[in-house]
Amino acid sequence: MKLIDMHCDTIWKLKDLDKTGDLMENRCSVNIPGMKQAGVTAQFFACFVYREGMAGGYGEGYRHVHEMIDFMERQIERFPEDIASAYSYDDVIKNESEGKISAILTVEEGGILEGELKRLEDLYQRGIRLMTLMWNYENCIGHPNSRESSVMEKGLKPFGTETVRRMGELGMIVDVSHASDGTFWDILRCAKGPVVASHSNCRELKNHPRNLTDEMIRSLSGIGGGAGLNFYGPFLGTEDASLIDEMTAHIVHMIQCGGEDFPMIGTDFDGFDGIERLDIPGTAHMEKLWDALKKKGVSVSQIDKIWSKNALRILKSV
Repeated sequence: MKLIDMHCDTIWKLKDLDKTGDLMENRCSVNIPGMKQAGVTAQFFACFVYREGMAGGYGEGYRHVHEMIDFMERQIERFPEDIASAYSYDDVIKNESEGKISAILTVEEGGILEGELKRLEDLYQRGIRLMTLMWNYENCIGHPNSRESSVMEKGLKPFGTETVRRMGELGMIVDVSHASDGTFWDILRCAKGPVVASHSNCRELKNHPRNLTDEMIRSLSGIGGGAGLNFYGPFLGTEDASLIDEMTAHIVHMIQCGGEDFPMIGTDFDGFDGIERLDIPGTAHMEKLWDALKKKGVSVSQIDKIWSKNALRILKSV
């Protein structure tokens, strides 16, 4: 079992919420012992910016992302035998051969660019390899998911189109999770590189604006993209619980709609709370989902793709 998780908020939780612990020992869902137990090959770590928590707005958020990158670099220096930075597919393969987990850094909230492509280029130089273009607010790039149809219809702004194209040129993965429907379709029209929904589920099974419609799944699959299964209960089906049966249902639907090369894992660990029942409370327990998928009739070769091979294929395409 080799696992790649496309999204967690563990850096944010360690640095901004708990303000205690490290990657080895913490109160988080993601830590080095748990990742080792689960056979993690690579973990995508999001540098998440909560705009309302930033008195200085997106400018402060941009500076804070650099602080989070610094924090992660110190963690890697502290545990060099266990985890290493990865900037490419080749790095992931090399780190795996040395028995190390690959840490791939991402940004969640493209509003921190504030209309400056130079910031995007600087973030790439610092190791950011995926960006979630927006969180739940309108920003300089475009519009977010919303329960208001008028917002969901709105798409990329002119700077957003420039950003998506420049990300393709740099070799940075575009992440449509949190985007409005209009933004999603605009991204697919102008993207020059890989596009994913790093932590999104199926709207056919749970009618939530954060989830993908069947048409979106088919179109994203058609350009070689994929979606990472999100473990947050309200996106799965139950408001206060994260249930394995609902996880498997979303995976099976992704396969039926987008093919076996489409689904991935994007837990969103350490990025949500308010869930009373967690069937999989952390990375160390991921084998439960593997076993549940087998019982649902998903083949081992298909689970291997879901676990890591689909994500590796996208990384290799960069």
